[in-house]
Amino acid sequence: MDKTLEFLINVGKLKDRKRRGWLANKVPNCETTASHIFRVALIAWVLGKKKKLNMDKVVKMALIHDICEVFTTDETPYDPLLPANFDSLTDQQKTEEILKKWPKLSLAQKKKRADLKHKREEKSLLKLLGKTDISFKNEVVGLWQDFEKGHTKEGRFTKQVDKAENFLQGIEYWQKYGKIQRDLWLRWAKEIFDDPIIIDFVKTVEKDIVVKKKK
Repeated sequence: MDKTLEFLINVGKLKDRKRRGWLANKVPNCETTASHIFRVALIAWVLGKKKKLNMDKVVKMALIHDICEVFTTDETPYDPLLPANFDSLTDQQKTEEILKKWPKLSLAQKKKRADLKHKREEKSLLKLLGKTDISFKNEVVGLWQDFEKGHTKEGRFTKQVDKAENFLQGIEYWQKYGKIQRDLWLRWAKEIFDDPIIIDFVKTVEKDIVVKKKK
C-alpha cells in the first residue's frame, strides 16, 4: 500500500504541471497535464463507444497515456527550435517567430526525436511505477506501449483522441485569446487524422467554433 500511495502522490503532481506548448504561446492560466488527461479520457469514452471498442482498455489507456510526464517534460513539435524557457524578452520574441510557421523536420530527424522521446518517457514511467503491484505495473506498461506503438485498434484510436483533444484545446485558446495560429492548427488536423469518427469530430470543432467566430 505504501508504494501505491507514493504512486498516487506523484501522479497528483500533474495537476500543477502546465503544458509546455501553451506556455510557449503565452496562454494565460493554461491547462495542466492532468486536465488534458481528464478530457482525453472523456472524449475517448464518448467517441469510442461509436466504434464498438474495448472501452475498459480505451479509457484506462487515456488515463495513463501521459502520466510519465511526472518525471519528464511534455514535448511539442517545435521543441528542437524553441529556447529552453520563455522568460526573457529575447526568448519571447524568438518563440513568437518560431510559432508562426509549422516546424519542418526530415523523416530522419523525426524518427530520431521520436525514439529519444520514447526512451525518456519509458524510463520515467518505470520510475513512476516503481514497486507498485506487479500486475498493475504490467498492465500500465502494456497499455502505454500499445498507445505509443499502436499495437491494437484501441491504441491507435486513443492516440488520435489525444491529438484531437489537443486540437480542440488549441482552437478554444484561439477563440478566447487569439494566441494560437489557427490556420496552422487546421492544416495540421487535416494531415494527421485518418479515423472517420475523429475526422468528423474535428470538422464539428471547425464548424461550431472557427466558422462561427469568423462571422
